[in-house]
Amino acid sequence: MKAELYLDRNLRFIGKNVDGLETVFDTHPEVGGEDTAATPMEVMLQALAACASMDIVSILRKKKKSVDAFKVLLDGERKDTHPKVFTRVIVKFVLTSADAEMGDLERAVSLSTSTYCSINAMFKASGCEMIHELEIIRP
Repeated sequence: MKAELYLDRNLRFIGKNVDGLETVFDTHPEVGGEDTAATPMEVMLQALAACASMDIVSILRKKKKSVDAFKVLLDGERKDTHPKVFTRVIVKFVLTSADAEMGDLERAVSLSTSTYCSINAMFKASGCEMIHELEIIRP
């Protein structure tokens, strides 16, 4: 896997994968950014959610469960000193489905977070406490 990153302006950077798809990064004005994009640490949380969500939704669909909507709410806590790594992340998976039961969602989340999601594994390997919450909404 290869990627590149280049300085756009101030502290705004653009990452590009081998297919030319771009990810924009920025930071807050008080440290030289413009607040035009997510910070790298915010992108890490988003990547965690995206990685797990792709697994979970795929697993639910393979079980022939409806997925009317799916979202993830994240709350990350970081060390106060540098490097300000994540120490605890609460990940709340919210599934809207007419027929999925809590056991279906629990199993899909368990498979993702224990086997498939590489980003979740990286967070856990760093010593970050991972807390998963689940909710099902009926349409």
